[in-house]
Amino acid sequence: MRRTFKTLSALVVAVASVLFLNRSPVAAEGFELPEKHDYIERLYNPNTGEHLYTPSSFEAATLRNLGWKGEGNAWAIPDMNTLVDGRPNVSRLYNPNTGDHHYTADLNEESYLVSVGWERDFISFPTAGNEGAPVYRLYNPNVKVGSHHYTLDSNERAHLIAVGWKDEGVAFNAYPL
Repeated sequence: MRRTFKTLSALVVAVASVLFLNRSPVAAEGFELPEKHDYIERLYNPNTGEHLYTPSSFEAATLRNLGWKGEGNAWAIPDMNTLVDGRPNVSRLYNPNTGDHHYTADLNEESYLVSVGWERDFISFPTAGNEGAPVYRLYNPNVKVGSHHYTLDSNERAHLIAVGWKDEGVAFNAYPL
């Protein structure tokens, strides 16, 4: 029963990804990309149900070669080579026990997760600060890998909540595409 639910949960996220990533993200009007910007690519692991977000085209290509499915750019961020004062960075952490990744712009959350066994993945990227749109974080309590999902798309967010994901609010801000 639990295995069936895990499989069903992964299937729901995969279907939602196909449905919602083939359209423009639904975000508040009036957000403009800065002249210099980078993209965060979203990839999906069909074996675990996890989504991974990366600013690295090399990492994305490597993962695609290992069987991950590229889902395109999830959102844009300020240029990685331009220091933007006052904006937090999103850090990626890795749980070596489950193989899961987690993203946070909250230094206290990052420190706590490291204290309970998560490892810093040394992948980070800047947020759009107040200039960006909210990236929502959702939690699926029924799986160990891929338990968090991040989206700018309010329709995708509503769909995941409707099928049992828990809304954790705004994780950070990014530029909609």
